[in-house]
Amino acid sequence: MTAPNTLTDGAGDAANLAPVSESRTVGARRLWQRARGLLPTFIALALLLGMLIYAEAAYGRVFHAGTISDLLIGAAPMLILAVGMTIVIVSAGIDLSVGAVVAFSSVSGVMIMNTGVNGWLGVLAMVAFGALFGLVAGVMVQVFNVQPFIATLAMMFLARGLASMLTTDVVRAPEGSPFEWLASKWKLYDGPKVNDFIVTPGLVIAVVVVILAVWFMHRTRMGRTVYGIGGSDGSAQLMGLPVARTRVWIYVLSGACAGLAAVVYTASVQGAARNVTGLGWELDAIAAVVIGGTLLTGGAGYVLGSVIGVLVLQTLRLIITKDGTIDPQYLTIITGAVLLAFVLLQRVLASRTGRQQ
Repeated sequence: MTAPNTLTDGAGDAANLAPVSESRTVGARRLWQRARGLLPTFIALALLLGMLIYAEAAYGRVFHAGTISDLLIGAAPMLILAVGMTIVIVSAGIDLSVGAVVAFSSVSGVMIMNTGVNGWLGVLAMVAFGALFGLVAGVMVQVFNVQPFIATLAMMFLARGLASMLTTDVVRAPEGSPFEWLASKWKLYDGPKVNDFIVTPGLVIAVVVVILAVWFMHRTRMGRTVYGIGGSDGSAQLMGLPVARTRVWIYVLSGACAGLAAVVYTASVQGAARNVTGLGWELDAIAAVVIGGTLLTGGAGYVLGSVIGVLVLQTLRLIITKDGTIDPQYLTIITGAVLLAFVLLQRVLASRTGRQQ
């Protein structure tokens, strides 16, 4: 019998354990990087909860069904806008036209309804007009290699100008228009002392858009291509992903979301449309998306994070309204400060990740 070679066996065991240890290290590193990527979203969620708790302590009746339902109903148009903006920013693009597209879609849709056609055709036209503006912007970006900032800025001026050419007065939808149904209130919870939880068809539409966007971004090939374009356009092309087609569709979807947001908003104001509707909404949408954790450089971001960002901005408005002594102009200042803080947080996290790699 020969004695076992303990040195050889020990070396073999160490060699076998090395790959296991290395794989665990790699897995832990990936898990930490994923958690770090979600950190801005978690901070935004903590900020939202903190603001709601503060508002409840300072003003009361915030955690009431009626207040929460009003908060969500008021946020519905911006939720839809933020979904489209999330898709664009994840692809490392930007869309400055959405606010103006809301105005044009609203005015044109109401004027179409006033011609006597079926009101639902007017609603479809509003979404179609938004998608058309997005298509033009997407073609400019992809085919003519125009920077997204310039392409969508041109669409912003075009849409706002066309809306002003159509009318500079308030135009109202006819009686019996679809806006009346879209603004109807459905009581889900009958609370005491006028404390009902109410939803509207517009809010339901916004929730459905969010759900579809989450599915699109994480369960479809085109959604994965959006992330690929934002991460590295060249790498996405080398992988055989349909970059050109997807980039055009990104802006079509953003425009369609703007048209749909116009439908929901116009319904919330009893079918009234104005050429100045949506001023600054594109900046609010961008702020909500960034606060929710989406990188302005593209390649990373979540639709649900953008939902949190929208609710943060909506809660700021709620606090200012309930306080009554704060100048509404401070909302812009506070929004800018919060946006700056989250952009700096993203830069710090990105620089640390780069050093570790």
